[in-house]
Amino acid sequence: MKRLALGTAQFGLHYGIANQFGQVTTDEVKKILQAARSAGIDTLDTAVAYGSSERVLGEIGVADWRIITKLPGLPENCNNIEDWVNNTVRESLQRLKENKLAGLLLHRPLQLLEENGASLYQALINLKKEELVEKIGYSIYSPDDLDRLYERFPPDLMQAPFNIFDQQFLTNGWLKKLHEADVEIHVRSVFLQGLLLMKPQDLPIKFYPWKTLWNKWYNWLNENNLTPLQACLRFAIAQPEINRVVVGVDNAGQLNEILSAAQCNAPLPPQELASEDKNLINPSLWHNL
Repeated sequence: MKRLALGTAQFGLHYGIANQFGQVTTDEVKKILQAARSAGIDTLDTAVAYGSSERVLGEIGVADWRIITKLPGLPENCNNIEDWVNNTVRESLQRLKENKLAGLLLHRPLQLLEENGASLYQALINLKKEELVEKIGYSIYSPDDLDRLYERFPPDLMQAPFNIFDQQFLTNGWLKKLHEADVEIHVRSVFLQGLLLMKPQDLPIKFYPWKTLWNKWYNWLNENNLTPLQACLRFAIAQPEINRVVVGVDNAGQLNEILSAAQCNAPLPPQELASEDKNLINPSLWHNL
């Protein structure tokens, strides 16, 4: 199941709206990694901002994995961007106990458009030249970000949200364009941070304003005898331009469920399930609801 990548936010934080277990224990992380490797998964997605995730991975040992990590936002009044980038990446490598990263993404890529953006991008390029990093890029939240960044700061690797409710990168042609430019594409939030996996009775009240959409979703699942897990995974995997679908789990049992669901045959969802309402499809705005 090489099309999947393992997200590790839960390894260092209590993460996700549907997370009922809190931060994953080190013993459970070991079981998850063993199950993932046995299934053919070869890529781990982590970040400096994911609490102790990098350290936990380093203590367990991740020598045979492709590691993608993310730089946090550039600090205010940073006097030497090159030094800050270098030091931050080397600290990540030290925590991971690795000599090289498969990918380095910017967690706040719109900083590239600020006064020191060119220096930040050059620092990433220099890491490639030093062979500390194979691919550079950014983790974005909407196609608007890509519209503003792509031409000036072309990425080797890009991560973006993508799910049945949020199909923006597909419908506006960005997936096709990036693929044709040989950009490695990773997608996250395929379950909309667990929201799409919830039973109707468990849905938080603040999402009731989209009741019509939820009814269509649950009715379509019932009509096609699909679980939400099967539908979400198959939709993402069905997009040939996507290189890796990032999934996060709280335990090895969940990973096995995902592996099983990813192999089922499922019809593509109707276009009417796609939404452009940012208040719904952008989790960073949920606190305003």
